[in-house]
Parts: sequence; structure tokens; C-alpha cells
Amino acid sequence: MAAKIYIVYYSMYGHVAKLAEEIEKGAASVEGVEVKLWQVPETLSDDVLAKMGGPPKKDVPIITPAELAEADGVIFGFPTRFGMMAAQFKAFMDATGGLWRTQQLAGKPAGIFYSTGSQGGGQETTPLTAITQLVHHGMIFVPVGYTFGAGMFEMEQVKGGSPYGSGTFAGDGSRVATELELQQAFHQGKYFAGIAKKLKGSV
Repeated sequence: MAAKIYIVYYSMYGHVAKLAEEIEKGAASVEGVEVKLWQVPETLSDDVLAKMGGPPKKDVPIITPAELAEADGVIFGFPTRFGMMAAQFKAFMDATGGLWRTQQLAGKPAGIFYSTGSQGGGQETTPLTAITQLVHHGMIFVPVGYTFGAGMFEMEQVKGGSPYGSGTFAGDGSRVATELELQQAFHQGKYFAGIAKKLKGSV
């Protein structure tokens, strides 16, 4: 049977959503893998979102905590708020207590991707602090490491991401993910899918 990979994200301005799409492409390029995109529920009202200038959400289904248990591997994506995951995503993780009590996610591989507002905004602290969520569920954190090769050492252009996972910078909201950032996201999806497939095959 194919390894089922879920890409679960929250995106307010579309930056994380764009990375999610590239990660999906990368994961889908691995034979024997099924990939599905999911969004977590929004916690802000439409009025508040409108005042914040948030665009309409993409047509991606909303996941419930129970549905996480169906996946053989999950890649979580979120924007940063003061060096940690956005409250919307934390609220979703807080709702996974039932899965935690029964350890239904234990042993499943998990990855992380993210966006920050600036270069000092948490490209490493955000995934680092998010790992606590995976640890309590007993999930296996799969970092990108330096498997992306030369792209990890790029110094001539601004580039998001880190050994923890792929990333991008939102800036004032007008910046879009660069080709290099998208390439790393594709690589993360492909790399993660390969590992998830091996783990499923070894069970």
C-alpha cells in the first residue's frame, strides 16, 4: 500500500500555502506515495481577517485532529509569531489531546516548514520550539539537514529555510517565495516522502 503523507498548514497571507504546494509536488514525485494538502481551522473572525488584509483562503480542506491518525507521515507548516508557531496552529495542536492520550501519532515521521517576517524573525527558533509538539506525540522528527546541498550555503541572495525545514520570508507581505526557496520546499517534500515510504515498508 502507498505511504499516505499529509501536509497540514496554516497560512494567513499565502506564503506558507505556496511552500505547501511545492512540498506536495516534491512528495508526489516519489513513487508509492499518496499526498494530501490540509489546512487547520481559522480562529479569527472574517472581520478581523479583513482588517489585517488577509486574502481569501485557498480551496483546501480543513482537517480535524482525528484525521491526523490516518497519515503515515505529516509535514506541518505555519507562519511565525514572535519566534514560535502562530496561535492558529497551536490551537489545532492543543486539540490533539485525544491522539496524545492514545499515542496514535507515535512513531510517525513528521517535518516542519514555516515563514517569518524578517531574517531575524525565527527561521530556526520557530521549528525548534515546534519540536516540543512532536516529542509529546512520540513522532519522529525528520529535518532537511543539509541534504539540499549547495542551496543551503547560498549567500548572494536572501533565502529562507534552515536545516530544520524549508522556509520563506514574508517581509511586509508583498515578498513572494524565491525560486531557490521553492526548490528547497520541493526537495523537502521529496526527501521526506522517501523516508516515510521506507518507514512504512519496514513495519
